[in-house]
Amino acid sequence: MKIKRLILPIILILITSVTLIQCGKPKPVASGIYSVGIVIYSNDIETVWNALRFANYSKSQGDSVSIFLLGKGVELDNLVKTETTLKEQSDKFLDSGGLILGCGTCLTSRNNKEPQVCKFSSMKDMYELVHKNKVVLTF
Repeated sequence: MKIKRLILPIILILITSVTLIQCGKPKPVASGIYSVGIVIYSNDIETVWNALRFANYSKSQGDSVSIFLLGKGVELDNLVKTETTLKEQSDKFLDSGGLILGCGTCLTSRNNKEPQVCKFSSMKDMYELVHKNKVVLTF
């Protein structure tokens, strides 16, 4: 009788542990493919370069990747004119079918009414990026 009372709690603990471990793992969208949203709010060349490198690597792994430029991040549009490493990474991302969205208010405040790297966008677009992606990173 005492053994039966010990076995039931142990079984419940094991089932609960396995369930918690499985719930904590990120789940792929389909067969190992993730949807990744990246928000870049920095104009630091190395930070932006690493964000773009990560976006390109994720795309090369088959992931769906979206980028939203916010605040100082919209300065990427000007940085690509002088920084070849940023131009190479942004061109690679765009050439592979990637889309870079830029905060319209942030672009306007910097007198950039016709961005070349990003698409003029809104907070609604950023909201949708956050909601549609499984993983969202900020740089």
